[in-house]
Amino acid sequence: MGLLYTKFYMDFDEKEWKQISINPIVFQTIKDDVSLEIEDTSHKLYKLNFKQGGKFRMFRVTGKFRLTWDDEDIL
Repeated sequence: MGLLYTKFYMDFDEKEWKQISINPIVFQTIKDDVSLEIEDTSHKLYKLNFKQGGKFRMFRVTGKFRLTWDDEDIL
């Protein structure tokens, strides 16, 4: 399972992602090889490529967001 913390809220392109849950917030990819760039709290940039049907979870934690995903959803 992947885990990152960021201070930035993320918007997801409706052509590539759909929100499948509100509480907790979960997004799922609509197509294959969807790229997502994340800047963590240390200002390090990560680029993840998701398979079709891959899920990405976002939880609000005091002053930041906790982002998680399953490794099998990554290309």
